[in-house]
Amino acid sequence: MATVDLTAENFAEKVGGEGIALVDFWADWCGPCKRFAPVYERVSEKNPDITFGKVDTEAEQQLALEFNIRSIPTLLIVRDGVALYSEPGALPEQALESLIQQARDLDMDEVRAKVAEAAATETAEA
Repeated sequence: MATVDLTAENFAEKVGGEGIALVDFWADWCGPCKRFAPVYERVSEKNPDITFGKVDTEAEQQLALEFNIRSIPTLLIVRDGVALYSEPGALPEQALESLIQQARDLDMDEVRAKVAEAAATETAEA
């Protein structure tokens, strides 16, 4: 199995470091989550350099609250500790692979500069 179960205890270690991490927020009772699971697993096997994690929103309610998960499945993409993408909905395999490629292609120095600029603007307006 190429995916890892994420909990409040291991989330920061598995997702917060260098590299790309994808997080699938799901629940056992969720039909779309069950249909997305094999797609997520296949793509994880094709990308062994990426962390693919799964958060069971029933077991990890605090994590679901922390990330404001209101609908599942929700996919979160993090690169070098910066959240790049968070959207609900099951994706087809090609769309998931496209998002991964987009995350790989980003200039993270530019992303961090934009994040810092946005934070500075928000602070100035407050």
